[in-house]
Formats: sequence, structure tokens, C-alpha cells
Amino acid sequence: MDIQLSFAIMFFVLIQTNVFAYKYQVGNLQSWNIPTSEDPKVYTNWPTKLNFKIGDSLLFLYPPSQDSVIQVTKDSYKTCNLKDPILSMNDGNSLFNITTPGVFYFTSGVSGHCEKSQKLQITVYANDGSLPPSYSPSDALDDSAPSYPTVFGGIPSGPSPSFSSRIEASVLLVSAAIGVVICGLVGGMM
Repeated sequence: MDIQLSFAIMFFVLIQTNVFAYKYQVGNLQSWNIPTSEDPKVYTNWPTKLNFKIGDSLLFLYPPSQDSVIQVTKDSYKTCNLKDPILSMNDGNSLFNITTPGVFYFTSGVSGHCEKSQKLQITVYANDGSLPPSYSPSDALDDSAPSYPTVFGGIPSGPSPSFSSRIEASVLLVSAAIGVVICGLVGGMM
């Protein structure tokens, strides 16, 4: 009987554990593209409203025949150097999974787009909330970065409730299933 009680307690502890991972659509825009004149600093302002964590992901949406996204170094980001990227994505539905803390730099892989402010810098804090070891205040974006218009406008930012609720529901269902199996196994041993 004590074993069943122990497993029941573990089961309820698992259910109460909240695990959140968000999938952020970059800029909350319909497409990863050159910023518009209505929101010229979309990629500068958007990440400042969010708290990225390990387990989250960035979704870059764009027409694959017209654009791409590359992950670059800090120096390449500042100078819009597209040569030798860390990572190249060009399928139009590019997902970047955040697996470590740090400062990450992205830009369009199309020549000329970075210079028109189609670039993104995000900071991911360690689980304890500390800044990544390589972070310094000089990593902040320059407010004088140029921007040029396109056909896309800004959309209010924030994590999509549908993504977070799906993940939370999945965690609860998996926890419940594990608890039922464990309780069934323990009950069968008695």
C-alpha cells in the first residue's frame, strides 16, 4: 500500500510541473522580410518584449524562392557579411530550436536585405536567469540601423496561446498516461 501512495504522490507532482516551450513566429509577421516603413525596427523591438528560453524555437516564414535565413557571428551580423554562415535555412518554413543559452544572430541570406534591417538578434538566458558568459552591453543593437519599406506590416507580438496550450496539454496527457501505467503496474504487483 505504501508503494501505491508513493507512486500516486509522484504522479500528482508530475502533473503539477509546468513545462512551457514556445514557438515564436519571428516578428509576429506573415513573412520574414525587409521591415516596412510603418515598423522599421520590427526585428530590433520584437525580441525585447520576449524572454527566450532553452526549449523555445523561432519560426521564420518566407517564400523560399525569394528569401532565406542564416545564422551568423556577431561580427558578420554587424557588417552584414553573408559569407560562411553558422547555419543556412532556405525552405520557407525554417525552425531554429534554442538548445543553449547565448546571443544568437540571424539575417536574410539574400544580398542587400541585411543592410535594410532584415536581421535579428536574440538573447537566451540560462535556466538560472543569468546572462550568457559571452554577453556584454555592446551586444545591443544600434538605434541608427537603416530600414526600408516592404509590403509587410507589423502584427502585435507575444507567444501564441495556441502553441503554449498545446504543449501544456501534451505534457499533462503524457504525465497522466505515465501515472496510470505506474499505478496499474504497482496495483498488479499487490
